[in-house]
Formats: sequence, structure tokens, C-alpha cells
Amino acid sequence: IYYNWNFIWIPAGEVLFKVTDEGDQYHLSAKGKTYSSYEWFFKVRDYYESYIDKETLLPRLTIRDIEEGKYTLYERVEYDQAAGTGIGWRGKSREEAMDRPGEFEIQDCLHDVLSAIYFMRNLSFKSTEYGDEFDITVFMDRKEYPLGVKYLGKHERKRIKGLGKFDVYEIAPEVVAGDVFSDESDMRVWASTYDSHLPLQIESPLSVGSVKAVLKAHSNLRHQLPLE
Repeated sequence: IYYNWNFIWIPAGEVLFKVTDEGDQYHLSAKGKTYSSYEWFFKVRDYYESYIDKETLLPRLTIRDIEEGKYTLYERVEYDQAAGTGIGWRGKSREEAMDRPGEFEIQDCLHDVLSAIYFMRNLSFKSTEYGDEFDITVFMDRKEYPLGVKYLGKHERKRIKGLGKFDVYEIAPEVVAGDVFSDESDMRVWASTYDSHLPLQIESPLSVGSVKAVLKAHSNLRHQLPLE
């Protein structure tokens, strides 16, 4: 992860994504942390987990454990997608959250942040035309956010720092405006055109500055990514 401040890209941290096969479901996780050299500016220790149904790729259980500067959050959500209901716990810590259960109704095909990423990686863009859009609804902070995703075409031999050149699909996902992203944030994702649809580079402006994520390494892909 690189943070841009006054036109200088600063290495800020790393995120590790992992998928584990657990029978009829996948266990997804994402663990992000800032480098020690960056933490004088802003410290991050974020952990996301999602257990998703193999057939639908919809979440059954979501866990967020967040530490960003002085802000902390623990959130656990259990979904009954068939019944259209869920139960959630939310607080500044796990102990506080577990004392605050809350039930809610959910609409069909409701994703969390992680399941949305892997759902989009399983879409086929071979017959998609420039400017086509599709919607995906994400549940976060006890709210449903219907977000649009726009397809911006296929590009040949885009250079990815440290990896080489690749044929990529470019997509522009809508973001949830708030403390991190502004209403004007314009995220771009470049994913490999190979069957893995591996995200190679992501860029987005923030409320202050901008951020860029670049793939550093990968392993155990179902569809291997040819390096060039």
C-alpha cells in the first residue's frame, strides 16, 4: 500500500488476503497493517474475516476487528440469507460488542466487503462492453449500501510495478463515502484478464491524499497468472 502526500508516493503498509477451503464454504481473510516507519503518521491494524457459501459466494458470517489511529471497532454479523435476516454485534471492543446484539432484515444477495471482492473476481467480462454497469449491495456498519461498478474496458500490456506487463480489465467500483472516501472518490481497479482475475493494481483518492495498492506476491491460485 502506497500513500500519496504532496505528489510523493510513500510505502505505507501491506495487506495479506487469504482463502481457505472449508467444505461447503470458503473462509476469506484480509489482514492489513502499516509499516512501523509510517506509524508516526497513522497506525493501522485491520482484520477482516468472511465465511461464504461456495455456491452463492454470499456471506454467512462476517467479522471486522479495526484499529485505525485512535479509532477501534469490533463487529460480528451472522446472516441467514434464505430467511432474509441477520444478527449483529458491534462495539469499540469484542467484549463491548458481544453485549449489544441486534437483529435486522436483509435483502437478497447481500455481500460484505470481502465477499464482494471475490464475487466480482468470478464475473466474466468477455462479453462486457465499455461503460456497462452492474450493482452490488454491501452490508457494513449496520447499513446496506447499493454500489455501482462500471466496466472501463480491456487494456493490453499495462505495466505493474515489480511484476511486468499484463493484459487487464479496468473497472471503477463506487465507494462508501465517509471519513476515508469522499463523494468524489474515483476508484480504479486493474485485474488480470486471465481466469484468476487477480487484482494487480488499485488506485483511489481519499478525503486527504490518495492511495495505491500494488500486488507484491501471490501463491496457490486456481488459475496461475503468467508473468511477462
